[in-house]
Amino acid sequence: MLDERTVRFRPRAILTIIGVVLAAAIVIQVLWVTRSVIIWVLIALFLAMALNPAVEVLVRRGMRRGPAVGIVFVGAILVIVGIAATFVPTLIREVNDLADAVPGYIDDLTSGRGKLGFLERDYQVVEKARDAIEKSGVGGFLGLSNTALSVTKSILNGVIATLTIAFLTLFMLLEGPMWVERVYSLISEPAQPRWRKVASDIYRTVGGYVTGNLSISLIAGVVSTVVLLVLGVPYAVALGLIVALLDLIPLAGATLAAILVSAVGFLHSTTAGIVLVIFFVLYQQLENHVLQPLVYGRTVRLSPLIVLIAVLMGAELAGVIGALGAIPVAGSIQVLVVDWLDHRRQKILDPPGPAPSAVELPS
Repeated sequence: MLDERTVRFRPRAILTIIGVVLAAAIVIQVLWVTRSVIIWVLIALFLAMALNPAVEVLVRRGMRRGPAVGIVFVGAILVIVGIAATFVPTLIREVNDLADAVPGYIDDLTSGRGKLGFLERDYQVVEKARDAIEKSGVGGFLGLSNTALSVTKSILNGVIATLTIAFLTLFMLLEGPMWVERVYSLISEPAQPRWRKVASDIYRTVGGYVTGNLSISLIAGVVSTVVLLVLGVPYAVALGLIVALLDLIPLAGATLAAILVSAVGFLHSTTAGIVLVIFFVLYQQLENHVLQPLVYGRTVRLSPLIVLIAVLMGAELAGVIGALGAIPVAGSIQVLVVDWLDHRRQKILDPPGPAPSAVELPS
């Protein structure tokens, strides 16, 4: 005969579980709805970490933090404006030239001539495109339905995002140390040295990665532009900008940039295409084995396997932004894990409590 037992739950426990589940669901929903704002905050945080070392240099020289932040912030804006004033006119001209050249490329493609003619001769891409247009129209084929509205909305969102990130970065530079000290004040006095060290290591990891990634991408864009100009490849400045932007993406960005730019080089001439392929292979070896260890060696110490896993997970969660933020997040987690292991090892070696008294042996 089976022994029947009755399991009783208190109403208070049931209500507590329901409340926790509802609170978790609300938090997840709020995070999902405000995900774009969270991304802006993270971008501003990375930028603030990249600019803060310059602010600290001015503060150590006796300047108050407010004027130091103003000088660094205005200086960064002037540098961006200067770069834009230098490259944007050339970039606009090259984009217009590319737009003028597109009809010629299309004519060669349609007729099966030129370097792109093989697409029509071997794969009949023109006929396939016409069939797709007949089925869904031009807007459906190119995904251009409501194009004007979409473009206008994207421009407005871009302007709003840029201004918001700029002001967030400014406020973080101004109020960051004060907020950090407020967080430290919530921690017990004996534990503060430990968590200050952890925060310092995370700051060094994230700040070093952001500064290093921007520096390496700038080098990649400048060197690529010089090589393209020497080879006489059209749209050199625009292509160099593409290389710099794509090089920000860990692992896959540099390879994608190499494929795109080399393809344009082959359209210009076979020699230019071959030279560009050789250049990108050699440069990526230089970047992977010299520049990245030199820049990241003292800040982000992650194995290639961890980097790959972190980038894949970040890209799956938040696209390109997730891939960009994956490495500093992984580095921060590594700092926390190492600190936890060190703290646990220290507790094992030095257990709390009074030291055992010596036992006297009888004579």
